[in-house]
Amino acid sequence: MMAQLIKDNTLATNTWQTLELGSDETPENVALPSGDVIFPAAVWQARKTEIISGNKRIGLLLKGDDRVEDIAGDLDYFIVIAIDFPKFVDGRGYSTASLLRQRYHYEGELRAVGDVLHDQLFFLKRVGFDAYALKGDKNAVQAIAKGFSTFSDAYQTSTDQPQPRFRRRA
Repeated sequence: MMAQLIKDNTLATNTWQTLELGSDETPENVALPSGDVIFPAAVWQARKTEIISGNKRIGLLLKGDDRVEDIAGDLDYFIVIAIDFPKFVDGRGYSTASLLRQRYHYEGELRAVGDVLHDQLFFLKRVGFDAYALKGDKNAVQAIAKGFSTFSDAYQTSTDQPQPRFRRRA
């Protein structure tokens, strides 16, 4: 089943295609599609000049082992950065999103992809995600209704709340 896209807390149409490498393909030899494409970081790093010259709207896919520092100088090229969650229990994507928003001030779309469940939406939003590709078998309408309001308040600071709710008195 195709992933359901939630963007800015509403259902949205996904206009982007994600380039996936086949078993016999490498970043250097994979055919580059046109249109709105989300390129894996390895393909971006191997063929940046070619991608820039052939695409007006560029997206990037970061997997758990990809380092934000390796693409930090290129952030202005990306309309969307998709961060992969290969398993529900793999939390590296939270750190990646936080780095992109807080340290590198990325202002484009941050999209959570992979094993994304409605239980995660509240926490994903807190670290800077604004788009979520829910697994196809999940109910996106229910996720919108309940996923962003799991908790009524948060005490910790985060991308969506730069100041703590309660401050210690001196």
